[in-house]
Amino acid sequence: MTRVCHHTQPSGQRIAYRYTAGTTPALGPTLVFLPGYMSDMTGSKATAIFDWARARGLGCLCLDYSGCGASDGAFADGTLSGWRDEVLALIAAHCPGPVVLVGSSMGGWLMLLVALALNQQVAGLIGIAAAPDFTEWGYTPAQKADLAAGHTIYEPNPYGDEPTPTHPGFWADGQAHRLLSAEIALGVPVRLIHGQADNDVPWDVALMLADALRSGDVQVTLVKDGDHRLSRPADIALILREVAALMAHIER
Repeated sequence: MTRVCHHTQPSGQRIAYRYTAGTTPALGPTLVFLPGYMSDMTGSKATAIFDWARARGLGCLCLDYSGCGASDGAFADGTLSGWRDEVLALIAAHCPGPVVLVGSSMGGWLMLLVALALNQQVAGLIGIAAAPDFTEWGYTPAQKADLAAGHTIYEPNPYGDEPTPTHPGFWADGQAHRLLSAEIALGVPVRLIHGQADNDVPWDVALMLADALRSGDVQVTLVKDGDHRLSRPADIALILREVAALMAHIER
């Protein structure tokens, strides 16, 4: 991947990103990869999509949200609203033309919020184990009560040694951005990939999202033995095939 650069927000906070410009704009929209909760742009899916795009002369933008990876800030201060605005700032700075948003897990929720803000600039969406509204369905009533009372909760982390925190500010902001209970006013082509062995985000969330989207061009691919990460070589190959197919579909 290319070197890490930093975009400075009006607040002075620096957001880390990697960007490769398309060598031929006519080849297609710029891909924008949005990582999941507590993830960053060094992950296998982000790296594979970035390298795939660059090898084909396509534009691609990856980033670390504030408080994550190489970006400034504290994770405890992160919210969907703030991270959405960071993504929008980077797209405004580097992607004047159409974009295809690729969101992984929480990034799949964020891609919807970004797409709603960008409107006509979005040419397509790809959700990988997308997790819209997880502040609603992902917590027990007791956990929600703790969060509403201003307490941080901690849960076992299957991907690392430290427990996974949910901070009350993030949870409250997420509750204000729930989308699945009404039509999501996006009419672009959408591809959703979800593992049926996902222990973090139930695969029927993909079906709920497909139903909520206004678009009539929505396809859901279920991977029977796929887990939440979908990062095995076969999973990465599937994701890249879906990216390639959607890019070709958009260009027709």
